[in-house]
Amino acid sequence: MGDAVKQAGAAEEVKPRSVRVVLMALMIAMLLAMLDNMIIGTAMPTIVGELGGLEHLSWVVTAYTLATAASTPIWGKVGDMYGRKGSFLTSIVIFLIGSALSGMAQDMGQLIGFRAVQGLGAGGLMVGVMAIIGDLIPPRERGKYQGMMAGVMALAMIGGPLVGGTITDHMGWRWSFYINLPLGAVALAMVSAVLHLPKKKAQGKIDYLGAALLTVAITSTVLVTTWGGTEYAWGSGQIIGLIVVGVLAIAAFLWAETKAAEPVMPLHIFRSRNFTLMSVIGFLVGFAMFGGVLYLPLFQQAVQGASATNSGLLLLPMLLSMMVVSLIAGRITTSTGKYKVFPIAGGALMVVGLFLLATMDTGTTRLVSGLYMAVLGAGLGFLMQITMLVAQNSVEMKDMGVASSSATLFRTLGGSFGVALMGSLFTSRVTDTMSERLGPQAAKASGSAQLDAASLAKLPEAVRDAYQHAVAAGTHSAFLLGAAIAVLGFALAWFVKEVPLRGAGPAQAGGGPEAKAASSPADSFAH
Repeated sequence: MGDAVKQAGAAEEVKPRSVRVVLMALMIAMLLAMLDNMIIGTAMPTIVGELGGLEHLSWVVTAYTLATAASTPIWGKVGDMYGRKGSFLTSIVIFLIGSALSGMAQDMGQLIGFRAVQGLGAGGLMVGVMAIIGDLIPPRERGKYQGMMAGVMALAMIGGPLVGGTITDHMGWRWSFYINLPLGAVALAMVSAVLHLPKKKAQGKIDYLGAALLTVAITSTVLVTTWGGTEYAWGSGQIIGLIVVGVLAIAAFLWAETKAAEPVMPLHIFRSRNFTLMSVIGFLVGFAMFGGVLYLPLFQQAVQGASATNSGLLLLPMLLSMMVVSLIAGRITTSTGKYKVFPIAGGALMVVGLFLLATMDTGTTRLVSGLYMAVLGAGLGFLMQITMLVAQNSVEMKDMGVASSSATLFRTLGGSFGVALMGSLFTSRVTDTMSERLGPQAAKASGSAQLDAASLAKLPEAVRDAYQHAVAAGTHSAFLLGAAIAVLGFALAWFVKEVPLRGAGPAQAGGGPEAKAASSPADSFAH
């Protein structure tokens, strides 16, 4: 309780103007972490053209993703133990060093290594943003700022490919990395000057064994989802070996956490029913969102003939809907303190949206697909920030960092599984449909399961028509899987217990019994 009182006092001391300045700096840092992969994706062909190493291309993204996922829980715990501000500033510096080194890379090996450094910093950026917001702004008030966070996400997804293409064409691919430096410097200066949080002194040592085992478990999981069905067959020795290593690492990690004085991911936070539910729902949100972001532009380019250059703009209906709904849900949460209806509504809309997207075929117009995307976006808007809000409200203030990092990690892993499983299903369906329409040899000769717009235009009309039907069939299967997974999220949302949100509610202003109850994870499974 003492921690909660100190943190609440710190939040009250910060003036509204200071909070706005800090939030602006946090949003810049969040933008850095989210924008990076979007920009780099557009610059990839040019990078390969200059540095060579096409066979290692996937590692440029995989190294970053792995380092981000593996470091996320560790950054959260370090922030809890040694202070949020210091760990956040350190993560920004590491990210900027990785960005500068990546821009100076002379071969593909160097670029992959420097991208891993960049990813280590990125892991702390997202967790730092969420945990500092958790420290500064009471959950009841946090809804006001949800639209801002959703807006940054939309800006990254829409602007990333456009900015990446423009920078690569006019300034060279190295500036895709250097562009982070001025933005990061601004965030660094603003956070250093304005953010004031209580200093912390760690009571114990970092749980190195737990951190190492968790890193092995996360690395194995991400590699299985990245390589399965692409680099190696799902039944291959490499994939099965990684699965075995992952399972053993998770078992050893759970054992180690029961023995550690300061566990990197304290298992007691999962005793909270709401926290556990939000972790699983966050995983499912990541599954649906990342799958949608990957396959919607592909469908619109291959089937609807849209330009690849403006791929970010194709997601506009989904992202705008997500931003508006997130803002509305946040405002209602702040004014009423009620939130249970939002995970339920979000789960229902996510199921409906994914099912509607699964009905698209070669005759679906852009208007219709845009409406379907808006439905999915509305579902994600209800869920994206609420899952983090409820997760943070379900733990004590001293565990804010690990709660934020765990929720972020589950969403990231959900994205990895979504891309892998939907991707495997999509590729298999495309190949089968091509074979049905053209015969096995002709289908094989027509190329990859994912052709870009330029390659598609060069195909004979019959082959192009077959490919468009194949992509529509693949999209149908992928989104149908997403809809089935989303049903689980909708079902789980009904079990969320509406625990009063900490802070700023009229009934809680005097620090009455409700406020005290809400300052700890009162929503345990015992209830």
